[in-house]
Amino acid sequence: MPHKPEDYDSRRWIQWCPGCGNYAILVAFRQALAELDLDPEDIVVITGIGCYGRMNNYVVANGFHVIHGRPIPVATGVKLANPKLTVYAFSGDGDAYAIGISHLPHVARRNVGIKLIVHNNAVYGLTRGQVSPTSPKGMKTKTTPKGAIVEPINPIALVLASGATFVARGFAGDIQHLKYLIVEATKHRGFAFIDILQPCVTYNYIYTYQYFRERVYKLEETGHDPTDFAAAWEKAWEWGDRIPIGIFYRREDKPALEELIPAVKEKPLVEHNLEDIDVKKLLDEHTI
Repeated sequence: MPHKPEDYDSRRWIQWCPGCGNYAILVAFRQALAELDLDPEDIVVITGIGCYGRMNNYVVANGFHVIHGRPIPVATGVKLANPKLTVYAFSGDGDAYAIGISHLPHVARRNVGIKLIVHNNAVYGLTRGQVSPTSPKGMKTKTTPKGAIVEPINPIALVLASGATFVARGFAGDIQHLKYLIVEATKHRGFAFIDILQPCVTYNYIYTYQYFRERVYKLEETGHDPTDFAAAWEKAWEWGDRIPIGIFYRREDKPALEELIPAVKEKPLVEHNLEDIDVKKLLDEHTI
């Protein structure tokens, strides 16, 4: 029997503010898993610290809740140990673009076959409203009471410049389009990145549902060619009265990292026989 979205529902009490954009992302994710017809035991959901961090509790799958900023390296380790698994790393704008930003360019250029989904609400919601790397200039928060004085980071441009082979942006106010992006990201060969505009109804009074609904448009409806890097780069800088969502860039001809490592390419590391391995010679060579 094909899987249904409810098959991935853990039935746990969801602890998010009413109206939080995380609800829509969770619904879109479960719908995407059902459309892909993935078995829960073959899925790994890794989360860091933030309001979104409870995602792995609300999905029937293997889950791993890591420290702040570390979903990417842990997801990388899981994928390299067993490439047969479908590995999703969920992150927040603080996780991905602040404390964990050093991991982002490298997972992109290496093309590790994980799928990174960033809940970008442009504020630190879990710790009650501090400025984040994506907060707009002038935004007043608990740490910027007179308004943020620096420009926000551009996630799409950063990941494109790092060599990512699948770069997309979604909006929590459009569940069906978001589901489409997650499905396409999952099917992609190698690293896939989705930055999601996720309104925080409690602490971000600028980036509201209404704000985005008046501005977002789908790249798929404009004739945009996702194989054209120059066009993707140009669209990455479009922000203001019009905000593009959809697949900015997609490249399928670059092998994933797990395809290049001999020991992993032969078969998953978890399937290798470790009983007769003698590391004494190796230790002797590298011990002073």
